[in-house]
Amino acid sequence: MARRRDQVLDAAIGVLGAEGPRRLTYQAVDAAAGAPSGTTSNYFRNRGALIDGIVGHLEALERRDWEEFARQATPADVSELADAVTRFLLYATGPERARTAARYALYQEASARPELRPALTRGREAVVGWGTEWMRRFGSPTPQRHCEILLDYLDGVAFHQLSFPADDFDPGPGIGELLARLLGTPPEPAATA
Repeated sequence: MARRRDQVLDAAIGVLGAEGPRRLTYQAVDAAAGAPSGTTSNYFRNRGALIDGIVGHLEALERRDWEEFARQATPADVSELADAVTRFLLYATGPERARTAARYALYQEASARPELRPALTRGREAVVGWGTEWMRRFGSPTPQRHCEILLDYLDGVAFHQLSFPADDFDPGPGIGELLARLLGTPPEPAATA
């Protein structure tokens, strides 16, 4: 039963992220989940309940991804930190593009439904915790503030890439320069051909 519910929620995230909030219907989710007609409505009696379910599921998925990222990322210096953050951003705007777009759609939904905000911000708070430790380790005088600046920058870059996809998308130089400036290290010179 829980597996089918998760399957429906995965499909709902996919529909929301790929097709937008207007296309988030029971029929579209059932089709995307490969489930019989009426399956989504059996789990979620109205659109508000479906959105609430998506928010909770998205929070769990993103927490899992960030925990894995934090576990694997063991940067030894600012350059390695920039590389790790770049890899995550490429993942979020590549293989997990629909999930990232769904999160942004939910941010818009939260402007009309403030009760969604706590769940949407819990994931960011966890990321700020991990990122603050990295910033502190690499010498930031204001690690939490610097982490928040980095995350705001990443959100902007991801949003731009989702809205106006570039085939040659390479957020690495910008991330490297921002981290170098925040952490007081000189940026690496650009490679010349």
